[in-house]
This record gives sequence, structure tokens and C-alpha cells, in this order.
Amino acid sequence: MEAKTKDLWVFVETNEDGSAKNVGIELLTPGREMADKQGGSLVAVVIGNNVDEAVRDAGIHGADKIIVVDGSEYGHYTTDAYTIALVSLVEKYGPTSMLIGATNNGRDLGPRVSCRLKTGLTADCTGLDVDEETGNVAWTRPAFGGNLMATILCPNNRPQIGTVRPGVFKKCEPVETKAEIIKEDIHVSREQIRTRVLEIIKEMESENVDLEGAEIIVAGGRGVGSPAGFAPLREMAEVLGATVGASRAAVDAGWISHSHQVGQTGKTVGPKLYIACGISGAIQHTAGMSSSECIVAINKDPDAPIFDVADYGVVGDLFEVLPVLTEEIKKARS
Repeated sequence: MEAKTKDLWVFVETNEDGSAKNVGIELLTPGREMADKQGGSLVAVVIGNNVDEAVRDAGIHGADKIIVVDGSEYGHYTTDAYTIALVSLVEKYGPTSMLIGATNNGRDLGPRVSCRLKTGLTADCTGLDVDEETGNVAWTRPAFGGNLMATILCPNNRPQIGTVRPGVFKKCEPVETKAEIIKEDIHVSREQIRTRVLEIIKEMESENVDLEGAEIIVAGGRGVGSPAGFAPLREMAEVLGATVGASRAAVDAGWISHSHQVGQTGKTVGPKLYIACGISGAIQHTAGMSSSECIVAINKDPDAPIFDVADYGVVGDLFEVLPVLTEEIKKARS
């Protein structure tokens, strides 16, 4: 379809309580810069039930306009209801580009919407840019098993759509704004929704793992050697108030659960401090944590690739280094 405007849309996914998921608010940050380059408005699209809180968050984080679809049929995510609503909005307003968070729901919604609109979709992006002359978005994502980064264009169809990993971008500081709120009355009949949520079973774990929201992460890789090797990492994490992360190698070895995994096939994170312990630094892992504000690497191999992205590096045995660092942190905090 042809774009009717130069606007850039950000789909702000909502939780069941009507609040916004972090990734939608995060995407308003690159969205602002991209919309300016394309010469259009930054538009947040909020679909859900009782979404006043999400609308407020989108407004104070930079949206020029907020399109709101509010209804009980959107209380739980279903492919049919959300696809019908979002496609209807796109056909009415005709944005030139759209960003969707690469959450479980976003990875389901994005392909369905792009197929209905007969346009392309670039999945799991970790970088975004805009060619100001053409308005084409340069979508950057890992390719060939994460061994290189590919930049993809969709020059012939609109809107250009991409899913972007959570944690790649930072939320901007909230500001007082007067975003224009546009309420759309789109209702989906029960017959149009081919699936029903019968029961919600929350995953039970011995600990709550919130990698994407963590400000400090202490992560372990193949160098920890065993499940017991995570003990000094957990001790440091407890002292720092941090979350424990892991590389794919440690997860695949069965030393820690997948919910802790950082990297291309895990979570993308951007904490204030990332401490990588015994992690070699393959591109599959660094693609998920290179946007951290400060990276500290501890590794016995002085040639490990992790030192190329680290701000500070310690060449040494993590089982000797971590206990010493932990004790010093305890002394500094006492």
C-alpha cells in the first residue's frame, strides 16, 4: 500500500493491567529521531483494555500523537483481535514506518500485520537508522547465526515494519507534553477471534529473573565450569543488588535456566553495569549486551573478544577475582 503520511508509528504493547511494557516506551527514543529524519510525526499506538496508564507513559516519553484502541476484547492478547485492529488503523492513516517490540506477542503480531498489508518485515533488529533522502529505514539485525550484522531495506512497500529487541534502546527522560490523543472505536466480534484464553499459568521459578529491567547484571559463561560455578556470581549479585545472567554456552550446558540467557537467542539488555565472567564474547552474546553503559570483563584469556567491547578488563581467574571484588564492595558499603 502507499503511505498517506510520513509518520512513524511505535506499537506500545500493554500488560493485562493496562500499563505499557517497557519495550514500547523504549522504542519512542529512536522513534523520535527517525520521525524527524522522515519529516513526520511520532505516533504511539496503544491497544488494550483500560489503557490510561500506557497512554500517559507514551505521552510523557515523546509521542506527538497517541492512537488509542480500548476494549474488553483486547484485555488478553489474541492474534486475531490485535491484527484486525492494527491493520484497520494502518489502512486508515497510512504511516510510512512502524516499530514493534520483539516480545513474544510482537513476534506474533508483526508478521501477521505485514502479510495482511503486503509489505516486508525485518525481525529482531538491534539497530535502526533512516536515509533522509529516500525515507528508507535501515534495519540492522544479526544474520547467519549471529556471525555478522546485516542491514536490510524495504524500499518499495509501505509501511516499513520491523520488530526490535527489548533493551536495545533506553527510555528517554519523561517530560511534560501535550500529545494529541486520537481514540478509535474498533471492536472485534467473538466470531472473528478464533482462539480463547482458557487459563493463564505463570512460570514458576525459584527466583524472579528480570534481565531487561535490571540496572546491574553479573553474567557467567563457559568459564564458570559447572552449576556450582555460579555461586561467586550470585554472591556478588546479592551484594550489588544485581541480576544473574548467562551466556548460551552456560545455558546449553544445563548449568542455569534459559530465563537467565543474554544474547541473540536470549534477552537483549542494556544495564548501567554488566559484569561478564568467563564469557568469551562471541558476537551472538555481545549482540545482546553491547549497549550496556559500562561493561567489565573478567577472563583468563587476554585475547578473548569480550575485551574488545569492555570498558574495563581483568585478565585472571574469575574464582580468584570475584571473591576479592565482592569483599571490597562489602567494605565500601559498610
